[in-house]
Amino acid sequence: MSARSSRRSRLTAAAAAAALVVSAGVTGSASAVAAPQKPAFTLHVLFTNDAESALLGVDGDGSMDEGPIVDDGPRPYGSASRMVALAKKLRAEATRGKPPAGQAAKRGVLTLSGGDNFLAGPEFAASLDKGVPFYDSLAHKAMGYDLSIIGNHEFDFGPEVTAQFIDGFRGTVPFVSANLDVSGEPALQSHADRGTIVATHVVKIRGERVGVIGLTTPELPSVSSPRNVKVDPDLAGIANWHAGYLEAKGVNKILLVSHLQDIDNELALVPKLRGVDAVIGAGGGEILADEGDRLIPGDQAERGFPLWATDAQGKKVPVVTTTGDYKYLGRLVLNFDRKGTVIGIDEEQTQPVRVSGVGPDAIKGDRKVREQVEKPVADYIEGLADKVVADSAVALDGVRNNVRSKETNLGNLMADALLWAGKQQAAEYGVPEPQVSIQNGGGIRNDSVIPTGPVTALNTYEIAPFANFVAVVPDVPRETLKQLLERGVAAAPDASGAFMQVGGLRFTYDTSKQAQVVEPGSGGTIVTPGERVQEVVLDDGTVIVENGQVVDGPPVTIATNDFSARGGDDYPFGGLPFTPVGITYQGALEQYLTDGLSGKVTAEDYPEGGEGRITPIN
Repeated sequence: MSARSSRRSRLTAAAAAAALVVSAGVTGSASAVAAPQKPAFTLHVLFTNDAESALLGVDGDGSMDEGPIVDDGPRPYGSASRMVALAKKLRAEATRGKPPAGQAAKRGVLTLSGGDNFLAGPEFAASLDKGVPFYDSLAHKAMGYDLSIIGNHEFDFGPEVTAQFIDGFRGTVPFVSANLDVSGEPALQSHADRGTIVATHVVKIRGERVGVIGLTTPELPSVSSPRNVKVDPDLAGIANWHAGYLEAKGVNKILLVSHLQDIDNELALVPKLRGVDAVIGAGGGEILADEGDRLIPGDQAERGFPLWATDAQGKKVPVVTTTGDYKYLGRLVLNFDRKGTVIGIDEEQTQPVRVSGVGPDAIKGDRKVREQVEKPVADYIEGLADKVVADSAVALDGVRNNVRSKETNLGNLMADALLWAGKQQAAEYGVPEPQVSIQNGGGIRNDSVIPTGPVTALNTYEIAPFANFVAVVPDVPRETLKQLLERGVAAAPDASGAFMQVGGLRFTYDTSKQAQVVEPGSGGTIVTPGERVQEVVLDDGTVIVENGQVVDGPPVTIATNDFSARGGDDYPFGGLPFTPVGITYQGALEQYLTDGLSGKVTAEDYPEGGEGRITPIN
């Protein structure tokens, strides 16, 4: 019995058991089919999500040698060109020739993206340097998407860049989100007026009408920079209204594609839904797969593919997602009866399909995408890798869980860069010189230790990839500074993107004390003040907090990034005014290394493990 046959037998057997747990709302990877029924229409849904500008592919963990790369790609797995080639191959296979057993004679394909189509970093820097159409737009246009959802990273560079990314499609792909109001941003409203940003989209496939409802995470204001784009958090109400409207218009096949940051959010939403046939989630990066599904070395399945949840009408709904970086093309094969009711899925073909340039499933990348996208991006990055901006006498720790849970020397370096840049730019922008700085751990993205030796311009992009600008927040009350620090250690000892690296001060905290509680996604509305921070002392010796109590005195001026200043990661700045000072945090880091440190990072200034700026005392 083949691996795929084994998988099919296991899932079919699980179908009977699934009936025992339907009342729980969410079930495992079990089939919804109670008895065989001949389908009238089979829909192949091909989907990607969270491509995040990984245009050149990924390496895997090196644990398996699968032979030579079959094309001239620089990395064995993923890549935009291979994804395009694979999508073309699967679309052709879905509709040509005799239908596989269990599928209808009438078959169609829907290809979509779940959002987070690009991400700041050296690859996207190449796009920004090039201009419209961005390389990412060209790659996605070549995918032949019927539509794309709008994720959170689409707004990292602000709404103008979101609009420019969409411009690159020249009106060929609608961007779908039913809970975003873009009327406050003229560049995006222009797309809404032209029908390239819509709440829902109906695609006619082989005479069948398939409706798609899009949703974007309500956390958008605290995880990105949407500025005047408003987000409605009533996800179930919005989805149900649009599902009812589509049904009233005669659309009897309805998909929800939602970018909610965690597949468990989609699973929790389904019990509130009515009239939705399947849910494609995005933003969480989860790997869903079954036994026999070929994965990239180092990837491990977290749960089965698909998951199932029971909606408000008692109907079982398949829920799927895949991880990003062009590594997998998700495939959900739905069988419908003549009334548009899902009567089952094709167990054999419903799976994540690996994108690989090696091994038995290797595929050669699309030549046009390789020439027009990947090669110029690679050339741009090669130039960054050759530009040395400093020499470091010490290894610099930017490992994800470390910068999100404790002081590290790279965290200190990044915080000092903000403080230095804030002071350098203060006079020009008419703001006081900052005394301290805070850098959210989630904004340090290289997830590695940079070894001793040269630090390149490419390294600075890897560390600080977002389009966040250094911002100065004047006259911050001391109690607010304390609660900002409380936000940083609220999740300690667990890792959190809100954990902050600091400059210009030292502080201690006690995890046995009350952690700060904020209203999630509120931009920093405090529900319960934190009591963990015990001592805070500025570098000039000024005591801000002693024995857990704020010491009366003048306010403090803070340098941070504009994402944090506006309440990103729910930092409780309380709406204090701030001024961006004309330099990104990546630019601040590069200039601090070259000018502030004269190209030398010493072990004395930045010892491994930090220098005691942040100290847990319990």
